[in-house]
Amino acid sequence: MRNIPTISRRKFLGVTAGAGMAVAAGRSLPTSPADLVVLAAQAPQAAPPAGGPAQDLMLVNGRIHTMDARNTVASTVTVRNGRIAAVGTAAQRGAPPPNTQVIDLRGRTVVPGLIETHLHGMDTADRPGYHALDVESATSIREAQEVLAAHRKTVPEGQWITAVGAAHPNLWGEHRFPTLKELDDAVPDRPVLLYQGFNGAAATNTLGKKFFDAADAAPPLHPDYKGVHVSETGAIAQSNAMTGGPSTNTLYLLRRLQKFEDKKQNALRTMAYSTSLGLTTWLDKSTIYALGPLHPCQGSAGVDPYRAHDSWNELHNEGRMSMRVQFDFTCFAERDPENLMLKEYLKNQLPFFGDDMLRTGGIGEWPAPAAAVEQTRAAQRLVAEARWRCDNDASNLGALTRLVEQIEAVNKEFDITSLRWNVNLLGGGVGWVTTDFLDRLQAMGCSVQISANNWVNSSNPDVVSGQAYRTINQHPIHKSLFSNATHISPLNPWMHIDE
Repeated sequence: MRNIPTISRRKFLGVTAGAGMAVAAGRSLPTSPADLVVLAAQAPQAAPPAGGPAQDLMLVNGRIHTMDARNTVASTVTVRNGRIAAVGTAAQRGAPPPNTQVIDLRGRTVVPGLIETHLHGMDTADRPGYHALDVESATSIREAQEVLAAHRKTVPEGQWITAVGAAHPNLWGEHRFPTLKELDDAVPDRPVLLYQGFNGAAATNTLGKKFFDAADAAPPLHPDYKGVHVSETGAIAQSNAMTGGPSTNTLYLLRRLQKFEDKKQNALRTMAYSTSLGLTTWLDKSTIYALGPLHPCQGSAGVDPYRAHDSWNELHNEGRMSMRVQFDFTCFAERDPENLMLKEYLKNQLPFFGDDMLRTGGIGEWPAPAAAVEQTRAAQRLVAEARWRCDNDASNLGALTRLVEQIEAVNKEFDITSLRWNVNLLGGGVGWVTTDFLDRLQAMGCSVQISANNWVNSSNPDVVSGQAYRTINQHPIHKSLFSNATHISPLNPWMHIDE
């Protein structure tokens, strides 16, 4: 195993070795010694090679955190056919079996593959172009240029290189998008689009500007297409969330070019990037969805709810899943006050249906549109009566007060204590979360998830630290930290942990 050079505090570089390990070193990561190994062995999806059994992998001379009930730290681990077969000490391991690859960790720390409990990653398959999600791990425009230039080598000529969602200027030291010239310097011969959040802003290079200018000059492809209007510096203005605008029009134009195979390739690229970071399991919260046909006002989360998982299902059928994914069904875009979409999910879908690599989950992150209070009450009752898990959001004191009262009312009627309902704590800091709220949620078998992504959209240090985080962490309620990737924050977990 080669040494990986020390890296900057907001960047984690992963490489894979053996049975899907990602290896990295970081000055600010709490590892001792400096190197960290993330063990990301996956359940096999294919038979061993025809020439004989698959090679076993043995890691020796490490500090291997097993995460069992006793917090055991072993020094050796054996991976057989994609699964952990044995852990122990040097005295226990004995001689390695035949056909075993042995890697001397030389004191490095090993942790299991990470689990992301709340993200919106599956719809990266629906991002047009060759999606360069790893642009998010750059810490400067220069590093972003290097990432884009590396992608240029693998993207066919004439195809788009895109980074849609987490391409936020706050990720880079300059706190701005690259200019047209800077994007040209990195990728002169393929069109590029960097796109922030749900509705932009965005930036493009010369070839991208040429494409969008031609579309603006031609007869409109849709009555609501208002043009992209790229500036001379490559800047594209942010769009209105309801009526669309320049940035969402870019997605409309590029989505018209996208084919099903393109979606599968983007899903594969996303999985490869995720596992390279040591992030090997997702609980995906689906996305906001856009009901109806393709439209110029649909932002990065505007995907068809009825077809959004098709590319992932196909990859699973082909045995090409390289990580574990569980996905919930959201009803944020429900237009009918009688919750018809939710009723159809509860009637026609099965919770926790699938296998270790791809399976359904519960209802969430919204059982109904967030602003529809009475509709949400009715939706929560439907979910509880059907005995499904339900995921709910709260972003301020009033919302959390109302939500806890709603869940308590549902619990009195249907007893949800065994259903593992969850509350996502969002917003600019969680100072409004008290021990009383946590006690009441825990009594109903609920968990909480704490947003870790506020630093992306704010320069205020109070949104990522403070007493409330300690209050939640010290409380016995089941809890997790989540990124909320990939529309508004990075998928890279080390950036959130480090920040």
